Formats: sequence, C-alpha cells, structure tokens
Amino acid sequence: MIPFRMKAAIGLGSNLGDRLGNLRQAVERLRKQGSVLATSSVYETPPSGVTSQPRFLNAALILEMEGTPPLLLSILKSIEKEMGRKKRERWGPREIDLDLLLIPDLTYEDESLKIPHPELAKRAFVLVPLAEIAPDWIHPVLGLTIGFLAEQYQEEAETFLRITRL
Repeated sequence: MIPFRMKAAIGLGSNLGDRLGNLRQAVERLRKQGSVLATSSVYETPPSGVTSQPRFLNAALILEMEGTPPLLLSILKSIEKEMGRKKRERWGPREIDLDLLLIPDLTYEDESLKIPHPELAKRAFVLVPLAEIAPDWIHPVLGLTIGFLAEQYQEEAETFLRITRL
C-alpha cells in the first residue's frame, strides 16, 4: 500500500494504574506521530465483555498522519507495549488500549487489521466519545453517521460519567 495523508479515529481506554495519566501519555506519544486534530472528553464506563474488572476510562481522538493503516496499527501496538500493556485475557483489564476505529471513506482488511473496526457500531463506550469529535463522519460499511450510531446507545450512555477533557 502506498503511504497517504490520512485522518484516523483512535479509541483509547485504560482501567489499570493511573487511568487518566495513561490516556494522556498515549495522546502525547501519538502527537509525535502526526497531528492530533481533536480529542474527546474522558468518560468512565463499565467494563464490557469481562465484567469483573475495574471501570474503564475511555476517550477518542482524531490523528492526521502520513502513512498506511498497517503502519498506524503498528504504531498503536508499539505505544501499548512501551506503556506496559501485558497480554491478558481477551476483553480483560489493561493499562492502555489503542484501537484504530475508522478512516473516512476507507474499508480495509488484512490478517491483522479490519477498518472500520468490526465492533465500532456495537460499542457505546467508543461511539459516545467519537461522536463528540466526529459526529458527521460516516461509517463506510453501514452508511450511517457516527452521531446517529451513538444516539442508538443514549440510554447506556447515560450511565457514563464524563470526567474531564484529554
């Protein structure tokens, strides 16, 4: 794939250690990779999947950079590793979680990456912060705006606690 200038939506999450500090450190590391164009509020959300774990802090940001989706995924995984993320059970606790959610007008799939993120439209803890900063972005498979998708989880979103800004 030829490198190109892209804007990408990144989801951030943490439920171990200094959760807010972890999110902010990840943002600073991402700033070294490109331009952070927007950051959402930080929300405290209940865990999904494995529910017997601490509550998460979740946020989203828009990163603009030159590269390819696989390169960006590699950067995200490197940041997670540098920040001490350890392999644990799927959907279990984590120091930091960085997910490549969406690149406008792009669908992409290889053995390690699928864009848009396959769970994007099903996760209120991702949609709510993303809708705050990119409500008009369109899910390229569903053809629906992020704002519309987030509205479908309004009742669940009412249980989220808005903490601060990133």
